[in-house]
Amino acid sequence: MVADIEVLKAIAKFLEEGKRAALCTVIEKKGSGPRDVGAKMAVSEDGEIVGTIGGGDLERFLVGEALKAMKEGKPKKVVFSLGGKGEGEEIIKTGLICGGEITVFIDVMEPKLRLVLIGAGHVALPLAKIAETLGYRLTVIDDNDKLANRERFPMAEEIITGDFNQILDRVSIGFNDFVVITHGEPEHDYLALEKAIKRKPAYIGLLGSRTKAASMIKRLRDMGVSDEDLKVLHAPVGLDIGAQTPGEIAVSILAEIIKEKRQPHM
Repeated sequence: MVADIEVLKAIAKFLEEGKRAALCTVIEKKGSGPRDVGAKMAVSEDGEIVGTIGGGDLERFLVGEALKAMKEGKPKKVVFSLGGKGEGEEIIKTGLICGGEITVFIDVMEPKLRLVLIGAGHVALPLAKIAETLGYRLTVIDDNDKLANRERFPMAEEIITGDFNQILDRVSIGFNDFVVITHGEPEHDYLALEKAIKRKPAYIGLLGSRTKAASMIKRLRDMGVSDEDLKVLHAPVGLDIGAQTPGEIAVSILAEIIKEKRQPHM
């Protein structure tokens, strides 16, 4: 049997990898059941499991409920029937014959989110400063090392410079990451957009006019990018708050990211 410490270490590992995680704990038991109150199991958003609350169909149902909770971004309490009467719509029938009932609390945990800035110019700097205040991990990418450097971005976890095409291939972009493209040179922005959208991050924001955005979206569609893949794209980036200065534009972008983050995950 996996010890509680191993379950908690697994939760920490999932979070460090940038994955959502769920800690599932038995909080009530009536009658017979495979595990007692306090039994724990960790589930990652991609379905990896550490620990057990009993195995079999019970565990399969619990993993399903944990994945739902992570998509919704909210903790929940679930009740499983282990062969008892199990009456009530809120009780999940497992088909087991132990004869009891257990209640499990699913606690959803979010990793420290990561913001990837492609372009290190006027908007990127206040964006990075505000993102640091909000607790985001930060990666800055640019082909101009006079802009992307430790002096300008001391808060960055990672700064990548060099040939633009090569550095875009070097950066790791995960499906929980938020990407904002602020380079400004149209072909650089399109290349960044084309490569980023293939990684399927949680959010992509493109700085620029509606005309620029429409042109790039058409190019993506011509390349075979689906409407489903384009759902993560926000172009032009930012909430419409009448922002004009780089600082105001940065606020509008992070406000949009916060709004997107707080919505239930589909």
